[in-house]
Amino acid sequence: MINQKPTYQLLKWLLTTTRGGNTRVQILKTLKQTPQNTNQLATQLKRSYKTISHHLSVLEKHKLVINIGDKYGTTYFLSQTMEENYTILQEITNTKKTIKIAQKSY
Repeated sequence: MINQKPTYQLLKWLLTTTRGGNTRVQILKTLKQTPQNTNQLATQLKRSYKTISHHLSVLEKHKLVINIGDKYGTTYFLSQTMEENYTILQEITNTKKTIKIAQKSY
């Protein structure tokens, strides 16, 4: 069995404590549905091409996404590691929503 603690810690840090975490969550969830290129992601997520490109670079650096192709035709997919640990992403985002709801209750 793969030790998921390092992956959990990485995802929690990248998606909840760093600037741009919400955009990274949206990218990962979108790529789970269907592989896309940077322009398609930018259009779908209503973000600039430059913003999406930056976040894809961060996700790629941490081996959460992979790409096939080159230049503007480069298509991004979830990496095998991300696919295997996708439930961690769901857990983190569900916890994040619960915390926001609880904070609004006060």
